[in-house]
Amino acid sequence: MSITHIDTLLVANRGEIACRVMSTAKAMGIKTVAVHSAIDRNARHVREADLAIDLGGAKPADSYLRIDALIAAAKASGAQAIHPGYGFLSENAGFARAIEAAGLLFLGPPASAIDAMGSKSAAKALMEAAGVPLVPGYHGEAQDVETFRAAAEVIGYPVLLKAAAGGGGKGMKVVERESELAEALASAQREAQSSFGDSRMLVEKYVLKPRHVEIQVFADQHGHCLYLNERDCSIQRRHQKVVEEAPAPGLSAELRRAMGEAAVKAAQAIGYVGAGTVEFLLDERGDFFFMEMNTRLQVEHPVTELITGLDLVAWQIRVARGEALPITQEQVPLIGHAIEVRLYAEDPDNDFLPATGTLALYREANAGPGRRVDSGVSEDDEVSPFYDPMLGKLIAWGENREEARLRLLAMLKETCVGGVRTNLAFLSRVLAHPAFANAELDTGFIPRHEAQLLPPVAELPAEFWQLAAEAFVQSETPRQRHDDPHSPWSNHNGLRLGLPAQTDLHLSCQNERQVVRLRHASASTVRLQGEVLQVERDGLRQQHLAIRRGDSLYLQFGGELHSIQRVDPIAEVEASHQHHGGLTAPMNGSIVRLLVEAGQQVEAGTALVVLEAMKMEHSIRAPHAGTVKALYCSEGELVSEGTVLVELEEA
Repeated sequence: MSITHIDTLLVANRGEIACRVMSTAKAMGIKTVAVHSAIDRNARHVREADLAIDLGGAKPADSYLRIDALIAAAKASGAQAIHPGYGFLSENAGFARAIEAAGLLFLGPPASAIDAMGSKSAAKALMEAAGVPLVPGYHGEAQDVETFRAAAEVIGYPVLLKAAAGGGGKGMKVVERESELAEALASAQREAQSSFGDSRMLVEKYVLKPRHVEIQVFADQHGHCLYLNERDCSIQRRHQKVVEEAPAPGLSAELRRAMGEAAVKAAQAIGYVGAGTVEFLLDERGDFFFMEMNTRLQVEHPVTELITGLDLVAWQIRVARGEALPITQEQVPLIGHAIEVRLYAEDPDNDFLPATGTLALYREANAGPGRRVDSGVSEDDEVSPFYDPMLGKLIAWGENREEARLRLLAMLKETCVGGVRTNLAFLSRVLAHPAFANAELDTGFIPRHEAQLLPPVAELPAEFWQLAAEAFVQSETPRQRHDDPHSPWSNHNGLRLGLPAQTDLHLSCQNERQVVRLRHASASTVRLQGEVLQVERDGLRQQHLAIRRGDSLYLQFGGELHSIQRVDPIAEVEASHQHHGGLTAPMNGSIVRLLVEAGQQVEAGTALVVLEAMKMEHSIRAPHAGTVKALYCSEGELVSEGTVLVELEEA
């Protein structure tokens, strides 16, 4: 087979995966082409590409999901190949066929393989015929609610509804009882249609305390296929992974081989080419059940790269060019341990709802041996409601799991994000939890340890407010003398001749307000040196990161980065028009459905409005029984966080 030439590569994606693919392509001397929506014009993946082409629109359907526009962009840029990344069209067989028909290379498997595994239902039927054990479920063509109700009765509650054509937690709902099935099915179907253009669903038994273990497979066009060890992805929220590691803790060499060989057989059965992942549920007895195959590169591929020393994107490019895999199964390395966490713009204290806004502060962990950051954003970038809220990934490698865990904890401590809520502190709590340190892993980890991982927001102590006030004053007082550090004019102590010897600062943080009285001494035990607040007490010096961005101060205290603002009590005026009983949008998004009308009486818990943000649906429910007095939104309307959607009069 002759080697196909690739000197220009178009990446049909955005964010961190687009930047990741471009990094390898550039290292291989390949020119990169970015595509972008109208609102992504200045996004990081656009800035890092050699060429960029505007697809228009904002929603994925109007931009990143337009197959015709992507093919036209590849032609216009002179690209010979297209990398789909993950999500969007990465597992769309029609996209793969359109690329082939246009005479271009698709850096993914053949369309026939996507067809075989792209439908969870078809994939399970294929695995069943091959003798691979399956979780009990219904994967048929009939999609009416009665069919699902009958299947769920046979399977037994709780059951798991899953989009047949997708992954990543989109179109996935756990149903605890029969009365919840109809509403959950309708919502999951809408999510699946919105995210994948396919509303078909399957239902299966919700296995209790399973581990999620997946096998990375790779195949070339010469009939060779091998597995690159496994990953444990059991730490999940909203059925979406947040912590991944390789290899899976506690797996014996025999079980690794059995799962790996099963994954290779599955890939070979469908004529697979390129990178793919076969996902299994692993129970406590060591039995494993086929879940699905993802016919693309996975978000968590960096942990596999770190324990093997391989570049999987480079392998994708070489395999697409027609090259053979460079090693055999016996030569696959397994060196040390790697752990990855996903940094999301979301609010862990509010059911992990996605967050939007401007990254007023964004600082990544320092690079170094065993440290890797794959990200798709920079400071001052906008996090929009239209796309997945993942900002990036932090990955650490160590000679053993504990070394990797401690290194990753240090990286999280060095990471600073301001202006948008994130799961940064939550990730640190997960890694620091004794159960995680002991590798006690299963998909119920987060809910089981919720009390420690998601503690109630505690009132900030007086020490915090005092440090915040000192940092605020000193960050606002420029150093006047650089030649004499002992001069009173070089101290950041707020001393002002002829003015009061004390100042009252009105500060706000985490919905708390505090008035702090600062007394201006000539020598302070708290000094701001650059972006480090040094505190000396009883001969002990402590340091806190204190970063000023505009009107906000970001202070590291108690293991978390807090955003503090100075409040002007005179200028602050309370909002004059407030809707009594108003139910507001929890985030920026678009209204998918209005489920009630003005004048309608509702019970507590009734779904009133369905909001879509970052490819997920969120129902706004009645907090109490009452009458819908007014609706302030319409279907298809874009709304901002805090917008009043429904006025509900209490019964």
